[in-house]
Amino acid sequence: MLKQEIAAALEVAFSQHGFAEPSVAKLQKLSGVSLRTLYKYYPSKQAMIIAALEYRHTRYLHFLLKDSPGEGVNAVLHMFDQLKLWMQQYAPNGCLSINALSAFPEDEVISSAVQNHKNEVKQLLGEQSLNASIASSLFLLHEGVSSAWPVIGDEAVLAAKQSILKLI
Repeated sequence: MLKQEIAAALEVAFSQHGFAEPSVAKLQKLSGVSLRTLYKYYPSKQAMIIAALEYRHTRYLHFLLKDSPGEGVNAVLHMFDQLKLWMQQYAPNGCLSINALSAFPEDEVISSAVQNHKNEVKQLLGEQSLNASIASSLFLLHEGVSSAWPVIGDEAVLAAKQSILKLI
């Protein structure tokens, strides 16, 4: 349980402070555990980043499906409504995974974690739409909202939902 609590605290820390700025000492302080305990579970800053990304991934997928009306077009539109709430509440500066990839473009472990996250989001969109052949298009709309959110906010979600209705 403590390991998950630390991962949750690391997710918040990286979301609020980015990846370059917080030192391990600051991450330890923000995690509320001793340095020894932090290193016991996450022996490097890279491991701390991966833990935060994996924790966020699980939380995000559950968030997208919360109160889902089932499957099909209404489920996909609901996921985009959930995406809007996520961006408002947890990601006003854009996608944490993409930010991690931008901060560490040469890190294969971080790249792999981000790739896995994005693949699962794409797969989920295909499953919820009941049409795997449009999963890539839905994923592109999803990523467009995440990227455009810091600049145009709600307008990004509205445009994506209009495109979804034309696509499906």
